[in-house]
This record gives sequence, C-alpha cells and structure tokens, in this order.
Amino acid sequence: MIESIFINAIYALAIAVVALIAASWAKSAILRMPAKHDRFDPTLAGFFGSLARYAILAFAGVAILGRFGIETTSLAALIAAGGLAIGLALQGTLGHLAAGVLLIFFRPVKVGDFVQIAGESGTVKAVSLFNTELATPDNVQIIVPNGDVFSSPIVNYSTHPTRRVDMVFGVSYDSDLKKAETILHDLIEADSRIHADPEPFVKVTNLGDSSVDFTVRVWADAADYWDVRFAFTRAVKDAFDAGGIDIPFPTSIEISKAA
Repeated sequence: MIESIFINAIYALAIAVVALIAASWAKSAILRMPAKHDRFDPTLAGFFGSLARYAILAFAGVAILGRFGIETTSLAALIAAGGLAIGLALQGTLGHLAAGVLLIFFRPVKVGDFVQIAGESGTVKAVSLFNTELATPDNVQIIVPNGDVFSSPIVNYSTHPTRRVDMVFGVSYDSDLKKAETILHDLIEADSRIHADPEPFVKVTNLGDSSVDFTVRVWADAADYWDVRFAFTRAVKDAFDAGGIDIPFPTSIEISKAA
C-alpha cells in the first residue's frame, strides 16, 4: 500500500514537472509568434499563451488525480456543468471576448486609425479583448464594447493612403461659367497637395433654384484631406470675389396683394 502510494507520488511529481515545463514552453512559443507573423497581435498572443498554459496544467491535474484513483469522469462532468453555467451567466461578456479575439486577429481597425464604429467616431487608441477605446477630435474618451464593434458596419478613414475630396460650389446664373471653371482649375494646379493622377474633376452638375453648381473632385493624401478641403474652400471664395464671380445665397421675396 505504502509502496503503491510512493510510486503514484513519483508519477504525479513527474507529471507535474513535465506539465510545468510544457506549459511554460507553450506560452513562450505563442508569445514569440507576433515577431514572426505581423497579423498575430501581442494582445492575442498573451491571451492564447495563458489559455494554452492553463489548459496543459488542467490536463496534468486530471492525470495526477487519476494516478491516485480519484474518479475524474465525474469531476470532468462537474467542471463542464460549472463551465456551462458560468458561460450562460456571462454570455454577453463572452460575446465581447469572442469579438475582441476576431478584431485583434483580422485587424479591421488598428491603433491610430480614424474610424466610425457603432455610431461613434474617433481615433483608435487601443483594442483590447473586451472593448475598443476611441478618442474624439476634441479628445473625449469613448469605450465601445467589442460585440458592438463587430456587429456593426466599420468605416475606416485611414485604411487607404489617399482619399477623394468632393466639394460643390454654386455660382449665380449671371456668372461667366467658363471663367469660373478656369478659376477652379487654376486653384487645383496651385495646390501641391492635390494629386494630378487621378485627374481632377470639375464639371457643372446641377442647375439649382438660385445657382449653377460646380462639382469638384480631387485626390489627396489621406492625412491632407481636411487641410485640402478647408484651404480650397477659402481659396475659391477669395478667387471668385476677385474674378467677379457671384456666389448666390437664398433670398426670400415677399409678394403682397392689394386689399
């Protein structure tokens, strides 16, 4: 009896030592994966590394209990039942966790991207396993649960290196349309941030109630999008004023009937 216990203890010690070594090696191997694979995020590596470590230790624990004659089938069933109960209680949280794993793995958003997700817009500051942190242009922190991020459309304004700037400028019906078009082309050529390829688009696209509308579409680096848009709008106003091109604005005419 004593001899049997002694042998089982030696086996248990050997299992524990091997399990500890294997768990440490598995976690270290997973933590090194981000250095070899760009798509494997360090946060995801830490999560899966810890998961692998605890899984190996759990199997070792079951094996050790089995060496001492403890019935592990009932224990496994009890653990499974407990896991199911916990899963049902935390299904919302686990949903955010699953979404976080997918977000980190597929990377539809990255730190530094300007995005619109779940009705919120801002710069991505962090993507964790449970939530995504945004900072609005006025530096307000927004925490969005990952389940909401993954279940809604993601608009990422930073993915592509260039963006098209669409603008509409209205001139009066009395204005010289050819002159207005020439002014717009000259302003485009004068702005070094605007790309020559794709070719800029300047066309009359609408005859409004009080204006003839020019649509201007130009391409620029994504980082210059807002600077180009604001500067070009100001430049158009100044150039139209200098060139005698009238920019109409809504007016109301009151018509009175004689009694």
